[in-house]
Amino acid sequence: MKATAKAHTNIALIKYWGKRNEEIILPTNNSLSLTLDGFYTETTVALHEDYTEDHFILDGQPVVGEQYKRVTTFLDLIRKLAGKNIYADVRSINNVPTAAGFASSASGFAALAAAGTKAMGIQLSEQELSRLTRQGSGSACRSIYGGFAEWRMGKENDGSDSYAVPIAPVEHWDLRVAAVILSSTMKKVSSREGMKRTVESSPFFDGWVNSIPKDLEEIKEGIKARDMEKVGSIAEANCLRMHATTLGANPPFTYWHDTTLTVMQTVKQLREQGIPAYFTIDAGPNVKVLYLPENEKTVEKVLREIPGVTDVRLSKSGQGVTYI
Repeated sequence: MKATAKAHTNIALIKYWGKRNEEIILPTNNSLSLTLDGFYTETTVALHEDYTEDHFILDGQPVVGEQYKRVTTFLDLIRKLAGKNIYADVRSINNVPTAAGFASSASGFAALAAAGTKAMGIQLSEQELSRLTRQGSGSACRSIYGGFAEWRMGKENDGSDSYAVPIAPVEHWDLRVAAVILSSTMKKVSSREGMKRTVESSPFFDGWVNSIPKDLEEIKEGIKARDMEKVGSIAEANCLRMHATTLGANPPFTYWHDTTLTVMQTVKQLREQGIPAYFTIDAGPNVKVLYLPENEKTVEKVLREIPGVTDVRLSKSGQGVTYI
């Protein structure tokens, strides 16, 4: 009747950007990510037979509105799966800046799915849990696994073949990620709204989707070979193509700030100095920098010195979902 789970967020190296089905969250392309140990959510789900609705507390504060609706709608899926009509008290601690491009919903819904199903007494495989989690937040399906994971878009209309699979475990490669924090404020255009607007109106969107299969094939080769230049350059180019689609949307928008561009330029300068570093950016202004452990001190120092950078948080490859 009560369970606690911990899930880490992930950073997409091959981006998920666009849905072919909004209701059950089916993507327009496969994506690939690295789970990060530095950002996580811990969630406790306690079932109460006397409750007439769900209660949701995030970082000590009651949640209402759209955030609450997403959580209780997802709990409805778990209730249906369990065949139980019982409401829950959900308490989450989020060690991720919310709605600022750090995939807080990925760790949030992965932890909620794991704790919710366990509290309801449902036994799921990792694949089944990933498929369920996808329906709360698409990128969350990849956070079920540690290390590198690929979300397969699938072909079936019911989403039965759309879930994440592990590509390489945590111990395969010590690839590091520096999260460069410029703003922890809520973004003006949510990821969901941004995707929808891009799919419906950007003339660049088809080109973006068509570029994915080649990127995926080559980056998986790079991960297998632990080839920093190959993986970094593909991730960086994939990120830039994704963000280009938002400039073609109607109305156009961008998630970048002035400092976002400065960080990108600084990363390129590090490469010119012989330090292999590459950037990637999700739907927000903050930048994630890929680097190798031997260059950590230099990369962190250079990034912290950039005007407008409020913090730099370092991560290694993270574990998949765990139960506490």
